[in-house]
Amino acid sequence: MLRRHSRRSNRLKVLTMQLIADHIAHAYGPLPVLDDISFAVGPGEVVAIVGPSGCGKSTLLRILGGLEKPQAGRALVAGAPPSASLNPLTFVFQDFALLPWRTVEGNVRLVLEGHGLTQAAMDETVRDVLSRTRLTDFARTYPKQLSGGMRQRVGIARALAVRPALLLMDEPLSALDAQTRELLMDDLVELVSGDSAEALGMVYVTHNLDEAVRLADRILVLSRRPGRVRETVTITADRRARRSDDPGLVRRARELWELIRADAAEADRELADVETIDG
Repeated sequence: MLRRHSRRSNRLKVLTMQLIADHIAHAYGPLPVLDDISFAVGPGEVVAIVGPSGCGKSTLLRILGGLEKPQAGRALVAGAPPSASLNPLTFVFQDFALLPWRTVEGNVRLVLEGHGLTQAAMDETVRDVLSRTRLTDFARTYPKQLSGGMRQRVGIARALAVRPALLLMDEPLSALDAQTRELLMDDLVELVSGDSAEALGMVYVTHNLDEAVRLADRILVLSRRPGRVRETVTITADRRARRSDDPGLVRRARELWELIRADAAEADRELADVETIDG
């Protein structure tokens, strides 16, 4: 479970919310998955997590969100979330998980129910997030009538409706075609590029290195299992000015691949060996 972190000492008080991974390690039975992972992310920051298959990226995200308990270390929240936040930490998964019998508006409204909001407050929130995710014209549409990209946009709108301080995103664009990924990446850039002290933060798990360099401020490169932070790469270019065909970003993505290449090949061999044994 996540622990809210407080100190009674005279140390500098953290005023805005931060999500902290504090020496996290984890295993499934005898199989070590993560080893000594530490980092922090706060408002307006995007930390991308990349690495070879099986290195524990999704497991780490579940631990950060309180869905799994690490065997060692901890995930904790320091500081206070925005006063209007209904759910400070919110997930966006690859699986859209929309209710087919509810419209777009109804799927977004679902997460607001049970929070004691007035009807007017819910209506205003739904209008706001549908506008921010360019879904206003599809409010009365059902999920089966939408493309994959539009359904993922509904998932993002639903996450934003609870006014999170931090989004935890697990391969949110991986099932989409290249054109749709590019459009949704533009949307994500706008969502996290606000200038206020309560700007949205994000932990973004991806296999796509182009997405990582386009969106992130910092990129944690994990080793093959058990995943360790082998390098932290900082991207300083203005997020809104980044383009997928920018030579500098293309070079950074290539450099990331060179960091991962050997581990990725070894991870594939390990997976093949397991499949051979199982077969």
